[in-house]
Amino acid sequence: MSGWDEGAIFYSDQAQFPRGSSGAGDPEQAASRHTVLRKFKEFIRNFARQSQPNVFPYRESLVQNPRHLLIHLADLLNYDKDQDLRDLIRKNPSDYLPLFETAAAEVLASLRSRVAGETGEMEEPETGEVQILLTSEEDPVSMRSLGAQYISRLVKISGITIAASRTKAKATYVTLLCKNCKNVKVVPCRPGLGGAIVPRSCDHIPQPGEEPCPLDPWIVVPDKSKYVDQQTLKLQENPEDVPTGELPRNMLLSVDRHLVQTIVPGTRLTIMGIYSIFQAANSSASHKGAVAVRQPYIRVVGIEETHEASTRGPANFTPEEVEEFKKFASDGNAYKNICSKIAPSIFGHENVKKAVACLLFGGSRKILPDGVKLRGDINVLLLGDPSTAKSQFLKFVEKTAPVAVYTSGKGSSAAGLTASVIRDNSSREFYLEGGAMVLADGGVVCIDEFDKMRAEDRVAIHEAMEQQTISIAKAGITTVLNSRTSVLAAANPPSGRYDDLKTAQDNIDLQTTILSRFDLIFIVKDIRMYSQDKSIASHIIKVHASANHTTGDTRSSKEDNWLKRYIQYCRTVCRPCLSDSAAARLKESYVNIRQAMRRQANENGESAAVPITVRQLEAIVRLSEALAKMTLSHVANDNHVQEAILLFENATMDAARSGINQHMNLTPEMANEVKQAETQIKRRMGIGSHISERRLIDDLTRMGINESIVRRALVIMHQRDEVEYKRERRVILRKA
Repeated sequence: MSGWDEGAIFYSDQAQFPRGSSGAGDPEQAASRHTVLRKFKEFIRNFARQSQPNVFPYRESLVQNPRHLLIHLADLLNYDKDQDLRDLIRKNPSDYLPLFETAAAEVLASLRSRVAGETGEMEEPETGEVQILLTSEEDPVSMRSLGAQYISRLVKISGITIAASRTKAKATYVTLLCKNCKNVKVVPCRPGLGGAIVPRSCDHIPQPGEEPCPLDPWIVVPDKSKYVDQQTLKLQENPEDVPTGELPRNMLLSVDRHLVQTIVPGTRLTIMGIYSIFQAANSSASHKGAVAVRQPYIRVVGIEETHEASTRGPANFTPEEVEEFKKFASDGNAYKNICSKIAPSIFGHENVKKAVACLLFGGSRKILPDGVKLRGDINVLLLGDPSTAKSQFLKFVEKTAPVAVYTSGKGSSAAGLTASVIRDNSSREFYLEGGAMVLADGGVVCIDEFDKMRAEDRVAIHEAMEQQTISIAKAGITTVLNSRTSVLAAANPPSGRYDDLKTAQDNIDLQTTILSRFDLIFIVKDIRMYSQDKSIASHIIKVHASANHTTGDTRSSKEDNWLKRYIQYCRTVCRPCLSDSAAARLKESYVNIRQAMRRQANENGESAAVPITVRQLEAIVRLSEALAKMTLSHVANDNHVQEAILLFENATMDAARSGINQHMNLTPEMANEVKQAETQIKRRMGIGSHISERRLIDDLTRMGINESIVRRALVIMHQRDEVEYKRERRVILRKA
């Protein structure tokens, strides 16, 4: 035992400090650890920002919230420039984080005042463990670039959580009992997904005549061990970070203590964590013998949620950007300029561009005092002929919106749009995976080929479009998911083209329940007009001819990015509301529109194909708010309301009036001719017989009846349900 009285200081070598390689309990290493511990304690006690020298943020937050402490890595760097505490934590987080937590617990104990114990004496208050959470300003790295060089380092990645397991209890200290001599031993557990290392032999020295302890004598005593909560999450990379043609990767995360059960599937996260490895229990048969192959996972030490305002990308705008945005908004033509930036490669369609601009900016979401939420997102439906650039609009919105998901109607099911219940392979339990509407929370869902969707799948969107939630009750999971999204849908009429000889009802083959949920419905027709065709052709040829000049390419992507940032800025800072005069004006015009619709219904004897309900009034309110948001004004005034009503007139009202009415304005002679044509058709066709439309028209024109008159007679008979069209309107069947 030489060396005891040499005056060197010995530190207790605790389990959380793994022994150095150079012999047992290297004094130098212990000393350096001790200085680091002291540094951490000083940091928590004394750190103050330069702007407020007398405020100690970490001390305050420890006293207020003794369970966990959120530390900014930048503050560690600012506090001590010469010994980089931040670097230590970044290089060896698994060594120094427990040290930091010890320091925090000791500081907390010293900050607390003494309390009177049971006997009345003053005692030190008991302090539990303090969990240290880290956060930093650096950019997240891509999930694909995480490799062997990052193992046991601090990394920062972002993505979408797609699954969360239920919480498990993880032992921190395992109590072991020897079967033979009843010796008790406490073994620390490795954090994260690692297990405890149980020694093979008992260190009890047998007395003479006593039976020695056998190999592997330890049994675990679960009741005496210490536990913390633990949960595993699955993080999938953001859809826009996935390279073309690849499938998104996912990463296993393990969270413990206070981070448990704070995350629901479908949220976007940015996490700080320690990139570690574990031996997978159910690894495939090929890896059974491979001892050295381990699975990576990330032990989370800090979570930042990207909120709906700051979805995706940095939400912090530089002062220069804000200055530029404000200058742009104060310009008188801001609205015009934004509309010209929307899908510049598409010619014409001014109103659709205005509507898409409104959809991207969105109205303001309101929460009433009784907890009812009114949606602020605008839904738009484009209905019309093929080759009218509907899908191009959808693709543009997908590129420009801060958050967007693009799906096609034929390839999406109800579960894929809302949420699906999936069985986990390893634990055989069910968990939820959010679909397109949940992943696009706070953004836009673009649905192409909306009319080709099966009716039962379309019903799944109803709730998401008005209440902005998705309720699920299946496989023992009952829950409500948020889907605060705008829907931009494109559809074709049932016969492929928009048929002017049909009523609006037959052209728009969607139920009124879903139509009333769309704020704006556009009927996009392919009109054959000489001057327009000429200008469209020259525009398209110009686009094709100038497509290869790469010099202009960077500028356009910069413009796209600028628009994206501007939209993000407006959505973050601006929440406009209606002014009183605008509200009065809106009320008046809504009542007038309803009256006109009632008059039209009375004249025609049938209701309009597109219903005008209170939802449409809310739609105009949202549109005027979106128009106000474009110019960063906090009040929607008369001009905004007027523009919104104009848009609404050009879109939804136009759709409601489109097609032909039942009683067309016929002159008496024409009405007579139509009646004659009807009797001839009835003579030509017996009840229940089929005939091709072409042949019927040919037969009747031979009798000297005009073709358009025959077609009108057929339309009127079809409305009275006397004839029915079969085989894509080629064959006519006469009904009883």
